[in-house]
Parts: sequence; structure tokens; C-alpha cells
Amino acid sequence: MGRPQALNSTTCPCEMNQQQTSSCSKQDPSPLSMNDFWVEVEHIKQTQDSDGEENNCSEPSTPEEGEAEEDWLQDTGLSPLIGNQTTEEENVILLTTLTRTQTMAVQKRLDSYSRSLRKRTKHSARDVRDVFDKTKTRISDCLTDGNGIFKSAPPTVNGKTSKSSNSLDKVSETLNTFYTDVAYSEQAAVGLNIENRMVWQPETLPNIEIQKGRLGVTRVSDLSPLDMKQVPALALIEVTALFDILDLELKRNKTPKCKATENKLFGVMLNNLLEYDQKRFPHTPTPIPLILQEIMKCLEKKGLDVQGILRIPGSQTRIKSLKQCLEQRFYDGLFGWDDVNPHDASGLLKLFLRELPTPLLTAEYLPAFTAVQKITDLKQRIQALNLLTLVLPEPNRQTLKALLGFLRKVASHEKSNLMSLWNISTIIAPNLFLYRGNNSKNPEGGEKLQAEGVAGVVMTMVHYQDLLWTVPTFLVSQVRKLNENSSKRYGFGDRRIRNFLRKIHTDKEKNEKNHTEASKHVKVGCSLFLKETLHVELNEGLKAKDVLQQFRKQVTQHLWQWVNSAALMKCNGSFEFPNLDLYEVGGNISERCLDPNTYLVDLQNVNPTGEWVIKPRPPVSHIS
Repeated sequence: MGRPQALNSTTCPCEMNQQQTSSCSKQDPSPLSMNDFWVEVEHIKQTQDSDGEENNCSEPSTPEEGEAEEDWLQDTGLSPLIGNQTTEEENVILLTTLTRTQTMAVQKRLDSYSRSLRKRTKHSARDVRDVFDKTKTRISDCLTDGNGIFKSAPPTVNGKTSKSSNSLDKVSETLNTFYTDVAYSEQAAVGLNIENRMVWQPETLPNIEIQKGRLGVTRVSDLSPLDMKQVPALALIEVTALFDILDLELKRNKTPKCKATENKLFGVMLNNLLEYDQKRFPHTPTPIPLILQEIMKCLEKKGLDVQGILRIPGSQTRIKSLKQCLEQRFYDGLFGWDDVNPHDASGLLKLFLRELPTPLLTAEYLPAFTAVQKITDLKQRIQALNLLTLVLPEPNRQTLKALLGFLRKVASHEKSNLMSLWNISTIIAPNLFLYRGNNSKNPEGGEKLQAEGVAGVVMTMVHYQDLLWTVPTFLVSQVRKLNENSSKRYGFGDRRIRNFLRKIHTDKEKNEKNHTEASKHVKVGCSLFLKETLHVELNEGLKAKDVLQQFRKQVTQHLWQWVNSAALMKCNGSFEFPNLDLYEVGGNISERCLDPNTYLVDLQNVNPTGEWVIKPRPPVSHIS
């Protein structure tokens, strides 16, 4: 429907040779061998040496002393703390509204920035640490003792000390449960010396289920773009705090500068590629590049059961010819996929990833993804990857999601294609982490071990990918508090930043008042299906799925009273409803699709002024 159609390959001058490549077809007998990794690295090096093309982007550089902290404060919305826009008292208010671990992370960056500023300036620079001297939130007061417990007051999470402590106690009770209601950095700070922690082992990856609280689970796709826009800055603060607690350095490269390219598909920035897709096919919105969708469709159609798929490189001559043909004819719908060799298609997939001007995981955060391999606790590793995924730009995040979903499908056909999850990870890792801008040297020594470790990172991402697209409950709570104050529309000055952080945490007294005065009846808007609103009685056990069930029952009873409905009548007289969801709209959230198991009385307490609306979920283009 409007996309480039796959025609017969005779319309394209690049006819494919169907002879399957036999080289590298033998699988290493060792289940955790790194042989495939280094064979892929060597293959990448040979390919790049032979194509003779130069990278259009400069190599990523490390920020100078003080510059990294300044960039971090800018990206988190805290840059006024290092200027003269706020008074010291207001800075104290800002930082005391954060969780303990987040306060420590902000203070550490401010201290480092202050030291570098004094070195660079001849006159005595303002020491930002003086701001903290008026509070008891110095890092020394927040250090843990031998048991991993704070020496001073217990950590506050969402402003509720006692409740947070109880929640933190629950976190250690079940090993196979993934908790998101308490900040990850707070969990790490309290549980540093828990003996029964789950150690990451590639040989055995246990199933981990997310803990569904009474407000349900929130996925990235459940939040409106307006709400999601606020998540990256909050996630960056939290992942920095988590890395600090785990004694890891969160390195961030400077974004490289890229030159324009004449190519239309390969070697093009993701956002530019999506814009070009949208211009050519305005009625076919897609979150990932169309060329990548078509390559994966080709592989899913005839490559999932092929032995050694992704591992066998294919013919470089044919792949180069395919690339040229795609550049010329893909958008005209004149390229045919039927005769493309599956191994050549997998070569195109890896080529697309490698030739991105900046890596899929971004040049800025690639060091942070690489550092995740140093996290030995499995849950903390997943937590770090969850936060780093949320920090990624949306085009990168959506493309990564599609890629990981495809790789999981390949792994599910292991019996026929002989490609285990570890094999897949060792082959894809070099294509994600050794991109054109930083692979001029062959890794040796410690760099070699680090390169091999990224295979474990990829393996974790593929196996636990469903957890990566979760917006943790504590981050959703922060988004709500930011929205509560957005209507005031302060200028980008100190008052906005002050309220940005002051409103992060829940007002306990307000919530308790709302709990006691919760409405017994609520209205659910569904004008698309019924002329009147749907009245539901609110009680402790009512869930979102119960409201949807009540709606379907009421619609069936009034089927002759509504005409302009999206439901479809079957020939036998029954009705087929579209995929409907219950949304909360307005109040302290722009829009959020509710988990079917959301308890509505709790939602009413959290967002008393929001409305509930039943409507179909917007269609999302995906690989079929």
C-alpha cells in the first residue's frame, strides 16, 4: 500500500547468483566460542578495505575536562546550576527534591565542573560545592556502610521514605522479578552486598518477569510523544546515578559532524532516511527505514531456516551489486527480492548497520553500552540497558527494537539454522560496536577483552528485549509531576528548572486526601461508539480490562442505537470489535494507554483530574 513493491528481478540489471556460499559454513563446536566474533571482525575489515569509501563523519572525540559535565548538565536540564541564573537557596531546593542517589550524581558533576573551571580561569571561580554546604546532602553523608545501608537517613524514593524502604525490602525477596516502582539506583545502593544476587551467565539466562504494580506496566508505545519527550533527560539522570553506585564511569563521546551524502539508502543518517521515506510515501508512516524493513522481510520469508544465516557472509560482489541496484531503483518499486540469496540479504543487513554515519547505539552513548559488560548482576545489567535504551533518539530506539525482534526470530529457528543466541550475538556485536568511525585499529589486550564482552551485551539485549521498552514506574511518576507544572509556562530560567525538579516527587498528603475522597462513579468517554458516556462504579478491584468488558457488553445491548461505529458486523450477526484500549488523558499526563491490569481506583488517586477514554490504538507499522 504505497510502498516499493517487489517486482520480478528481471526488471533489475543486478541478477542474483543462486549458488550458496560454502565458506565459513561450519559452526564452531564450542557453545560459547568467540571464533565467530573475530571471523566477523576480519570480514568487516576486508570489506571496508576493498570498498575504498571514506566515512562521511568525523571520528567521535572525548570531551575535554569540564566539558563532559557541562554537556551532561545541559542534557538533563540542569545547566542553570552552573550559571548565575539561580540563587544558592534555589539550588538547594532543586537538589533536595531528588532521590538521594540522584542528588549524589548531580553533586559529583557539579564538583567536577567547578574544579575544572578553577583550573581554566585565572580568577577565583564560584565554587558550586558551597551550595551543598548549607545542606546535609554531601556525598560523605550518603556513603554506605559495610552492609550497603546509608549511614544517614534512609534513601527517599518519590519523596516517601517509609514506603520506599518497604518497597526496597520487597525488591530482594524474589530473584526472578523485575521491579520498576523504585529507582534502580536506590535498589543498587541498598542491595550492594546481597549474597543471593543473580549473576549474569551466558550459559543460563533465566526468565525474568516484570512486577506489575497497581498502576500497571507502561511501555514506550503507551505514552504520547509529548510525554516521551521528557523521558530521556530523566533517564539520563538515573542511569548516571546507577553507574555511580556501581562504580562505573559513564563516558559520553561528543557527537561527530557528518557531511551530506549522495546516497539515498546506505550511509544515510537515520532521521534523514526516515524523512526521505515520508516524503516519498506520505501515507505510509513508519518508525524504521523502509529499506531495513524490506531486508528483514526478505530474510524472514526465506532465510530463517537456512543453516548459518547471518554467519555465512555471502558474495561480496553480489552484495555490492545489490547495494548499487537498491540505491537506483528501490524507491521506484523496481527491485525484486525473490531471487536474492539469503546470505546476501544478511550481508545487506549488516552492511546497512555498519555504514550508518553514526552507530545505531549512537556515538555519544556507545561507550556506555560497552561499559554495561562490566555489570555482573543480571538485573542491574538489564536496568542499565533499559535506561540507555530510553536515552536513545527515537529513530535509533525504534530501529533497535525492530532489529532485536528480528534477531529473536532467527534464534527461535535454531534447530534448523543452527544459529544459537550466542552465535547470533557474536556476529551482530561487531556490526553494532565496530562501526566505520572507530574500527581503524585491531583490538589487542584489554581492548580485545572489551570487544568480546559486547557480545554478552547484545545477547542480554536480545533475550530480555521486552524489558528494555518499559518506562519504569518511577520515571512515569516523574513525568506526571513535570506535567503538573507545565501549564504555568515559565520561561527557560531558574523558576522553570526549580519547579522542574521540585515537582518530581509525589505529594503524600495530597494523595492521601484524594484516596479518601475518590469518586464512586466515573465517566468513560467513548463517543466514537456510543452517544452517551459509559458510567462505571469505582471500587478497589476494578481494572481497565473490566471497563472494556463492560463497554463491549453495553455496545452489544445497544447495537441498533449506534451506526457510526468502528466495530464490524459479521454475516452471522455477531460483532467484531477493533483492538480497543482504555486511555487516561489530561490531568498530569498528556496521554497514556493503560495496562489491562491497571487498578482504576489507584489511577484516580494519582491523576484525579484526568479523563478516561476508550479508543482504538493507533496503527503502528511493523515487520510482518
